[in-house]
Amino acid sequence: MLLFSALAVLCLLPLLILAAEDYYKLLGLDRDADDRQIKKAYRTLSKKFHPDKNPNDETAQKKFVDIAEAYDVLIDADMRKVYNSHGHEGVKQRQGGGGQGGGHNPFDLFNSFFGGGGRFQHGQRKGQSMEVRVHVPLRNFYTGADHDFRIEKQGICDKCEGSGSEDGQRDTCHKCNGQGMVIQKQMLAPGIFQQMQMQCDVCGGKGSTVKHKCKVCGGARVVRVEEKYELAVEKGMPNGARVTYENEADESPDFVAGDLVVHLLQEEPKLASAEKDRMDGTFFRRKDHSLFWREVLSLREAWMGDWTRNLTHLDGHVVRLSRKRGQVVQPGAVEVVEGEGMPIWRHEDGPEYGNLHVEYVVVLPDQVESGQEKEFWTVWEKWRKKKGVDLRKTLGRPAHDEL
Repeated sequence: MLLFSALAVLCLLPLLILAAEDYYKLLGLDRDADDRQIKKAYRTLSKKFHPDKNPNDETAQKKFVDIAEAYDVLIDADMRKVYNSHGHEGVKQRQGGGGQGGGHNPFDLFNSFFGGGGRFQHGQRKGQSMEVRVHVPLRNFYTGADHDFRIEKQGICDKCEGSGSEDGQRDTCHKCNGQGMVIQKQMLAPGIFQQMQMQCDVCGGKGSTVKHKCKVCGGARVVRVEEKYELAVEKGMPNGARVTYENEADESPDFVAGDLVVHLLQEEPKLASAEKDRMDGTFFRRKDHSLFWREVLSLREAWMGDWTRNLTHLDGHVVRLSRKRGQVVQPGAVEVVEGEGMPIWRHEDGPEYGNLHVEYVVVLPDQVESGQEKEFWTVWEKWRKKKGVDLRKTLGRPAHDEL
């Protein structure tokens, strides 16, 4: 019986090892990912699954710990080689059989990236938010689209992990004894002194100094970095919508990063270079859920009808405008085409659209040839007399006005 149990455990052991999630898959990385990609993946995922953002969620808490463990292994060149060759079991043996004990405390690791004591607790100092504007064409507001944008911001130095020291050591400041502040006396009058608390000029308020400054950040602990972000433009999003990326503003070891706030704005319309991308909808005007278009008609079309227009909408489908022969369009008339406006953002009952408002502008000829003028005048007078139209009375003109 004991022999059978031992054999069962030996058979299950490889399956238990395989059950542990692959570190590369856990961080969403390829096996040839470099250090920068590993750090970026950790930054993104650790914030997403941080326990303070997912209270009472044991799955998220375990994920947070697993992400830290994966980062610890993959960022260490030697440990990564062991993992690539022997997997999780090789890492455990290398760490002395202690499992996760060979790595950093997950909260200490988080703190080294973002500051703030490794937590998102209330009352902790938080950095200022950053605001940026991203312009996208009207077409993307109509159809929805994914956009990438880049910003330059302050980031914690990857080389020294925010310590400012080449060897990772910081010494307590000899002037302020680690307080970051000093008391300075100033004589206001003989025998009268004023005490003022000021930032220490030796350590710059940090409470510690370094002997060997990091060669990358020069001891500043932070550097300027360019970050790439993905922006999902949803169908019908309002112009000026705000999209917030939590804790993605300037970073510092001294505080929790503020939020990155993106203002989504409609860019000015422009004619596309490629013929297939050219559409009338590019020049639609938008107000809330409605779209507006100005269609130009000749005098003949406005007066006699018998015309058709095909408008290419923002997603490529065609909206047909037409009048039968004899149907008159008055200058400035507005036609409302229902359901051809903007999608209503996050409509509860499924897709719903506003209306397209078409304003008709009638263009008159600069001059009329004498023969055409006589024919036109004859037709006009015949119609006026038949209908009994008196323009003076209709328009309220004085009798002496010449028409």
